[in-house]
Amino acid sequence: MKASTTLPTISLIIPCFNEAANITPFVQACVTTLPIGYRYELLFVDDGSRDATARTISTLKPGREDMTIRCLELSRNFGKEVAVTAGLHDCRGAAAVIIDADLQHPPATISKFITAWEQGAEVIIGLRQADKQYAPWVKRQGSKLFYKILNALSSVEILPNATDFRMIDRVVIDEFNRFTERSRMTRGLIDWLGFRREYVEFKPATRLHGEAAYSLRKLTGLALNSIVGMSLVPLKLAGYLGLLITLFFGSLGAVIAVEMFALHDPLHLRVANSVDLAVLIIFLIGIVLMALGLIGLYIATIHTEVANRPLYVVRAPRKK
Repeated sequence: MKASTTLPTISLIIPCFNEAANITPFVQACVTTLPIGYRYELLFVDDGSRDATARTISTLKPGREDMTIRCLELSRNFGKEVAVTAGLHDCRGAAAVIIDADLQHPPATISKFITAWEQGAEVIIGLRQADKQYAPWVKRQGSKLFYKILNALSSVEILPNATDFRMIDRVVIDEFNRFTERSRMTRGLIDWLGFRREYVEFKPATRLHGEAAYSLRKLTGLALNSIVGMSLVPLKLAGYLGLLITLFFGSLGAVIAVEMFALHDPLHLRVANSVDLAVLIIFLIGIVLMALGLIGLYIATIHTEVANRPLYVVRAPRKK
């Protein structure tokens, strides 16, 4: 253990959106399972909740002398990735654990994270054990497909069962806080940073109260932002595809011109047929539109960065 006259602090960053019913059980679980030998900062980030989440947090009592509770209340719902970023900007610990408030990320696993951290790991990643009860079949298959595509396109490998439930050292936090992009996937950025890492398996528990805030629309948006933000390969593929099409159809056009006009159609191609020409034009227009759509994703990301709006707005920090 890292001995010190003053116990080092470990921050728990807990993004919350309409989690009022889960807050008290979560804190109770932390009180009973977090190992002694450190101080703990429970930093709740209220991501524009419409229920009594912020009020519930303000009435909490730590329950342990080595524990403090704070709440960072955002002015509206900015999304989980931004809420986690706000917590990493504001946390004070020598290390931080990113954990959900719904107890699907069991606080008891944090002791294993701390053990790996004490042994020199700077990024400890929670690997979700395969569990068919954790998510519907469609969601599981969609997740597998997303990670296959992302890993094929990106130079950074992201394990399919890796979660946001992870512990990162202060040196990683400081480097993460240098990122400025607004369309972000937190775990992807942490993986991009590298550092010494370990993996800890955990079995996700059933969500205690409420429903998951991530809808299919939000998950799809996160997937698109992740692919665009983590790789330039799709943009390059569009360029390569355009080059291949230009070379192929340019060569084909030259062959047809020679065959039709210089050799007087010895092969009897009869390509003047309007239907064949219409199909060819529509095919090319489809390719162009797909390429423009892909490029449009990157232009949208550039627009977001150039607009330079605040990443988040804090209404009022709550201190305990």
